[in-house]
Amino acid sequence: MSRMWDKGDPLDNQVLAYTAGEDHELDNRLVPYDVRASIAHARMLQAQGLLSADHCNAIESGLQALADAHAAGEWRIGLEEEDVHNALEHRLSLVSPEAAAHVHLGRSRNDQVLTALRLYLKDAARMLHDGAGRVAAELDALAERENDTPLPGYTHLQPAMPSSVRLWAEGFAAELRDDAEGLLAASRRADRNPLGSAAGYGAPGLALDREHTRKSLGFAAIHQPVTAVQLSRGKAEAQLVFEIHLLMQDLGRLAADLILFCSQEFSYVALPTSMTTGSSIMPQKRNPDVFELVRGRAATTLGCLSETLAVPAKLTSGYHRDLQLLKAPLFRAIDLAEATLGIMGHALPEVTFIAENIRMEQQLYATQDAYRLVTEEGLSFREAYRRVGASLARLRGKEPGKDGE
Repeated sequence: MSRMWDKGDPLDNQVLAYTAGEDHELDNRLVPYDVRASIAHARMLQAQGLLSADHCNAIESGLQALADAHAAGEWRIGLEEEDVHNALEHRLSLVSPEAAAHVHLGRSRNDQVLTALRLYLKDAARMLHDGAGRVAAELDALAERENDTPLPGYTHLQPAMPSSVRLWAEGFAAELRDDAEGLLAASRRADRNPLGSAAGYGAPGLALDREHTRKSLGFAAIHQPVTAVQLSRGKAEAQLVFEIHLLMQDLGRLAADLILFCSQEFSYVALPTSMTTGSSIMPQKRNPDVFELVRGRAATTLGCLSETLAVPAKLTSGYHRDLQLLKAPLFRAIDLAEATLGIMGHALPEVTFIAENIRMEQQLYATQDAYRLVTEEGLSFREAYRRVGASLARLRGKEPGKDGE
């Protein structure tokens, strides 16, 4: 298949395979977004007198039919089509050749891909926001189920102060909701309309109405000036991946607590066998593999963030093909966060705390006892701290230490 912009001989197959890379697979998720953007662009061209009503209608109906067929699994982008833009324009040309010949007026693949990508990023941020909220709601439900279950609070992995399962779960729920807000805020850079910036220098000689497409596509603003559009590449992507990484760190810490709590030495938490795996050699073992993998996934999102930041770091102004490489780490981070939120939302309802195994030792109440001496006997906090420490040391048969927390 000859691409729309090939000049002379078709592209060498080995060069095509290397330059297209993963794009023909990755771009499948961008099909509905590129269709939306192309229809908005066609309507704008018609409103500006640059496209006839018949051609506009043919473009709209043809692209929508292609989007519906793609959603139904009837076609996917092939390597020879390279990316979503060529695939849609090529397939449209097979059914409406005259209309398809007009659809690219005033556009470049550069503003096409960025428009589709930004529309997708806005939806992805909202999807992950909602997913984090669902996991937070499961933690709220866990707090309700375990409302009266005590739990030691730890610092330095040492018993520190009395807490509860409710407080523990509510703390993670609050941070996940904060992560959710961060994900929405990260879509700010994606909420500017790049369509009409073309290859980065506008479309000289054409009366394009970028406000028309901004309204049609629901962007908050027009990205101005046109030369800023390509300079912005990677920023919205990196900001979203950064917020995803913070989310994944919180999910990893939640998983790490559950792994510790369900260990035999603690036995604070029971997990159903359907949520654990067996050992290939030790008959007695049940392993919290799901939570272990959640704990490790932040390493992947950190790699995605590093890759996303590194690709545009030393580029000169204007478009460069390097920017194509932003898609893979971005999509990988989004998919991983979606899957992890899904599995945590699925697993948390099965988590049960075993109250009779949770040891609330006297030392946990040391600070509380010191405060009581302050409020009831009028001691200074340092004197109360010393007395309580000395009392606990006698109980342990030890002299009080000079340092501690």
